[in-house]
Amino acid sequence: MAATIHRLSFQCNGIGLRDRRFKCILDIDERSRFLPLNYENGGRRIGSVRAAATAVESATRTHVSLVRIGTRGSPLALAQAYETRDKLKSAHPELAEEGAVEIIIIKTTGDKILNQPLADIGGKGLFTKEIDDALLGGKIDIAVHSMKDVPTYLPSGTILPCNLPREDVRDVFICPTAGSLAELQAGSIVGSASLRRQSQILYRYPSLKVINFRGNVQTRLRKLKEGEVHATLLAFAGLKRLGMIQHVTCLLSTEEMLPAIAQGAIGIACRSNDDKMADYLAALNHEETRLAVACERAFLETLDGSCRTPIAGYAFRDKDGFCSFRGLIASPDGTRVLETSRKGAYTYEDMVSMGVDAGKELKERAGPAFFDW
Repeated sequence: MAATIHRLSFQCNGIGLRDRRFKCILDIDERSRFLPLNYENGGRRIGSVRAAATAVESATRTHVSLVRIGTRGSPLALAQAYETRDKLKSAHPELAEEGAVEIIIIKTTGDKILNQPLADIGGKGLFTKEIDDALLGGKIDIAVHSMKDVPTYLPSGTILPCNLPREDVRDVFICPTAGSLAELQAGSIVGSASLRRQSQILYRYPSLKVINFRGNVQTRLRKLKEGEVHATLLAFAGLKRLGMIQHVTCLLSTEEMLPAIAQGAIGIACRSNDDKMADYLAALNHEETRLAVACERAFLETLDGSCRTPIAGYAFRDKDGFCSFRGLIASPDGTRVLETSRKGAYTYEDMVSMGVDAGKELKERAGPAFFDW
């Protein structure tokens, strides 16, 4: 007489795998003896305990590691992290699996201290240091930054091999009562935490007053609505990424307001010895943006600029395919502005050389006392 077989089916987690479940089938005969274990993975059945164990081990070895993205927690920073996550999932099918990419929010010193100018609390590195520490400590695998916040030096053990396609680099004017900076009445207060914006505003409109105005985009728009200032300037790129362009009163041309170094560009860093992450990021890199950012950052590094020095620069590919670069340094009160420009081949070596050369020229023209603010 044929033996009666009772079948139990249950789910188990694969060792070392996140959000990956395996179906195990256990057969028991009427004498309560365990028969060889069946193991199912993606519809494929393996008939023995040893084969099942081998399959689990193999799946563990070949499963793509979780990519942990480190980012600041502001709405704009998160929008940039989500953009990075979506591009990773699109470029690498194995990362499209639920839970394969995780976003980890890291609060930086710059996020905690909002009542002082950046120059008084240590400069732009305050928005990246804690994220860099998490990257080097293995708590995250990649770090997503606004490139304008990244110091010209990178911590030892990290690289920044990837820039996403650059957004619109222009600044925008936002005001409930005037259509442009030129229309503001004398004595009007413009809120901005950027010395670059402050100096260029005061250079063209010395009758205006500029005050420190920090906080994320939403906070600054709220303060403007509450009447703390008459107007403010923001990066168009941030508003576009947040879906908030309805707040724009007018766009400022790069001739009227030269952008910050690397404005509108997202940079993604990883550990220098992490080839897997470097390979993932290689598929996302936008080379035209990377070269433009390299040119601008070479200019900044040559000037050895800090948050106490108004510096602006913009490199782009012109209609003839060449790199066109314009750089600027200014006194915070806008009484002195020095500009220069370069044009050359759109290659890494030529563009970095242009940035360095432009920086040397302005540094020499300004003199050493120019940077002692």
